[in-house]
Amino acid sequence: MAESWANSGSRRAGGSDLYLDLGGTGSVRARLMGALREVIQSGRLAPGTRLPPYRALALDLGIARNTVAQAYAELAEEGWLTARQGSGTSVARRAAPLETGPAHGPVRRTPRRVLYDLAPSSPDAAAFPRGVWLTSARRALAAAPTEAFGVGDPRGRIELRQALADYLARARGVRAEPGRIVVCAGFASALRLLRQVLEGAIAVESYGLDFHRSILSEAGPATVPLTVDADGARVDELSATDACAVLLTPAHQYPTGGPLRPERRAAVVDWARAMGAIVLEDDYDGEFRYDRDPVGAVQGLDPDHVVYLSSASKSLSPALRLGWMVLPGRLVERVVEAKGPRETWSGVVDQLTLADFLSSGSHERHLRRMRKIYRRRRDQLTATLARQAPHIRVSGIAAGLHAVLDLPPGTEEAALRAARRLGLALDGLGAYRHPAGAMPPRDGLVIGYGTPPEHLFTTALDALCLALPAQPQTVEGR
Repeated sequence: MAESWANSGSRRAGGSDLYLDLGGTGSVRARLMGALREVIQSGRLAPGTRLPPYRALALDLGIARNTVAQAYAELAEEGWLTARQGSGTSVARRAAPLETGPAHGPVRRTPRRVLYDLAPSSPDAAAFPRGVWLTSARRALAAAPTEAFGVGDPRGRIELRQALADYLARARGVRAEPGRIVVCAGFASALRLLRQVLEGAIAVESYGLDFHRSILSEAGPATVPLTVDADGARVDELSATDACAVLLTPAHQYPTGGPLRPERRAAVVDWARAMGAIVLEDDYDGEFRYDRDPVGAVQGLDPDHVVYLSSASKSLSPALRLGWMVLPGRLVERVVEAKGPRETWSGVVDQLTLADFLSSGSHERHLRRMRKIYRRRRDQLTATLARQAPHIRVSGIAAGLHAVLDLPPGTEEAALRAARRLGLALDGLGAYRHPAGAMPPRDGLVIGYGTPPEHLFTTALDALCLALPAQPQTVEGR
């Protein structure tokens, strides 16, 4: 291994020759960090100077790239470096050269920075179809009647409700008509409206989003958790509750990743019919199934007892703030009344644009393209783990924009701390567990593979593998 760049010739960083002395004692990582601090303090690396990618620096120095990745991450945490997705790693603007004179005290630590975003639930923002969306916007605005820009229908624009009825029937097996569809500002908005019209306790899956549980508890009793296993929610437990409704993610349980099995789909509909209850079907990523064709919506089994809920957040962008409900007829007017002032309605221009985007076939073309991208990323995730961490299992079906990595018991918190040190944003499975659930805790990481830009995805997976617990050592002869 080369001890310094000076011994192995001139190298470039930010367009200037830079020599790093890795002499001294201690680990290679500690010596590299010390050398980088020294060139920043001395002014040889000015604030804003971009550093080499850690793979290139590792090759130049003859050291492991993981060592460079850890050194960069720790120096960013200390405030010496800054790192942003798509911009690489640079010397921090506040990292001024060391001045002579009295000491200025210890280096101030700054909050940890996110180098790689593997948090779940978001699509690839760079893949938003700007050009095609703009074409739909122009076409929709040109065709829109004058009354579209006056006081509108709280159910949403008829153009969008008609386009949604056609698309959902074809692609998701939803039995819909425009009069039963209400457009809203995303899934959370829909949930708040439904909470206002449903009287009584609402059952939820024992693993799910805590802010959804909070919404359902704001104006009513606490939510009732249902056990989740590999076959989805244990809907047989509903008979022992006084719930008036149940919130489910049947196509792809969030976050554990299993589908609701056919017999349970039928059973929950039977329960709703017998009890006069409502099933709230969260179809958040039902279009993204990679091992087979997507499974149709539960709503198709009984439109009078199932509310179908979805949005544009996963298929297009959460920035659009567009969601929709397909409601049983008896709930439509009550939900519209609960909608209240016009200021809470979704924007007309985005509604008209999405209507054209759906009707023109652009939406389905976009989905076909994104399925290929996300399937490739999921396959890359599983292949990387098979090479670098074969003891870590990916659970759940091949679908959606996230995967769960099962961890050995008692290792989740340590893995999360290691991830933060490496600049990784991701979630632990424990954060999704219902506080009143009877299920034993399960250790795992929830990894989103939709968010990172394409050029950083491989690097993000390498960093992820560094954060995972090591394979347990086996005792010879046992």
